[in-house]
Amino acid sequence: MVLKNVDNQRYPVKGRHSLTRSQQDQALGWSLVLPSVIIIVVLILYPILYNSYLSLFDFDLTGKRIFVGLSNYKNVLRDQEFRSALATTVLYVVLTTVGTTFLGVVVALALNRKFPLRGLVRSIVLLPYVAPVISVVFAWQFVFDPVNGIFMDVFYSKLGWLSHRINVVGDPSTAVWAAILFSIWKNFPFTYLMVLSRLQAIDRNLYEATEVDGASSWQQFKAITLPEIYFVVNALILLRVIWNFNKFDEVYLLSSNVKVFSVYTYLKAFTGTMNLGQGATLAVIQFVLLIGFILFYVKKVLKW
Repeated sequence: MVLKNVDNQRYPVKGRHSLTRSQQDQALGWSLVLPSVIIIVVLILYPILYNSYLSLFDFDLTGKRIFVGLSNYKNVLRDQEFRSALATTVLYVVLTTVGTTFLGVVVALALNRKFPLRGLVRSIVLLPYVAPVISVVFAWQFVFDPVNGIFMDVFYSKLGWLSHRINVVGDPSTAVWAAILFSIWKNFPFTYLMVLSRLQAIDRNLYEATEVDGASSWQQFKAITLPEIYFVVNALILLRVIWNFNKFDEVYLLSSNVKVFSVYTYLKAFTGTMNLGQGATLAVIQFVLLIGFILFYVKKVLKW
């Protein structure tokens, strides 16, 4: 005879030990999360651990592993090119994050107002984000072409602001600025879309009440709009830092002269001397730096 299911009450199950209701619930919970745990272990945890393992080895041209311990870490940290790549990455991440966030918020605030053809304008703003990256990269390369590009035609031929023609995406000193501008232009629509969706959810009665009290537009923004979008904006900043820190395709396609961390790691591991050990080491360092920032940001800014 099977007893009723009552919390912490045992009942006999044919061929098995008796289980309490809480034990059944716990077993059911583990069975539901097990597929996700397997996916996380196989696709995330295992590659991280294996890459960390590879960073302790050096490889010859035949693929033979030679254990070198922490020598790869010492060599990488002493390399001036690594420090340059780190500085370029910080510059790229900070400016692109600030640029996409600021521009996205400004555009969202502007397009939250009513005006003719607002729906069409909102759709057009999304085009840079949804356009294939390879096509828009080639378009930007044409814009910065030193001979036939629009940039040189305007600033050199017509305005005369430049003393000579320059290859913007070919010179490492200027290519990073082109990559920053491209990233801001390409990715600000995502911030705009998320902020706009939050603005649409704000109760209009709040603004009407402050208008009755004589509040200005700036006072309404500080008292209502800013607190409402605060969490969304800060969450977007965190996501943008993560994405831009790992950004590879946009930067490398536009110009391989912009040696941010991801590009530098690729060049170190798969071009030239093909130093796979140091490439794995750079990936581990990149992972540690990013995890450290995420933990700090989540605790100090998002206060989770």
